Amino acid sequence: MRRYADPVEVRQGPVDQQGVDQQGATEGPQQFLWRGRLWKVRAVLAHWVETGPWWQATGARAVIGSEEAAAETDDSVDRGLIPQRPFLGDLLTERELWRVEAGRGRPMPDGEPDGGGVFDLAFDWADGRWTLVGCTD
Repeated sequence: MRRYADPVEVRQGPVDQQGVDQQGATEGPQQFLWRGRLWKVRAVLAHWVETGPWWQATGARAVIGSEEAAAETDDSVDRGLIPQRPFLGDLLTERELWRVEAGRGRPMPDGEPDGGGVFDLAFDWADGRWTLVGCTD
């Protein structure tokens, strides 16, 4: 799978793990616009939530006793600054990921490919934006 970090526009609607437009299903991506092309989601292959890299935050490094965090705190004290309390939001960021099968149009009746593929779409709850993070075509 190729990795990307491209912003995408996503149209959401009811989806389930077997396909799109199912009654009583959760809301997820039905279509997305990537690099000027509209892709229609045919099936949701997987859906999961990832936490951010909380272990890289200054607050987590300070709790662990990392030398990097201690150096940052020492620098701020040397400059006469009050060490800042770690921002809890950095430790709690989450993004929701959807692995979908999508194509640019209807599947051809003779089974001919239409340029479709498998895409990983991520929704970042902190900033409310969608990103295409992976693609296999």
